[in-house]
Amino acid sequence: MTLLFVSVGIGVAGLLALLVAGARVVVAARTLRREVAEAQAQLEPRRARLTGHGG
Repeated sequence: MTLLFVSVGIGVAGLLALLVAGARVVVAARTLRREVAEAQAQLEPRRARLTGHGG
């Protein structure tokens, strides 16, 4: 019976670790998406000037 409790505890700890890692990945992806959008917004006027499609 003790072995069963230990096994379940290890399984829950493993799932918890996966959940924490997954949450960190989601947060990093959101941050990266925001940074890419900001960089694109900064570069778009310059690109438009270089290609002759903007004022």
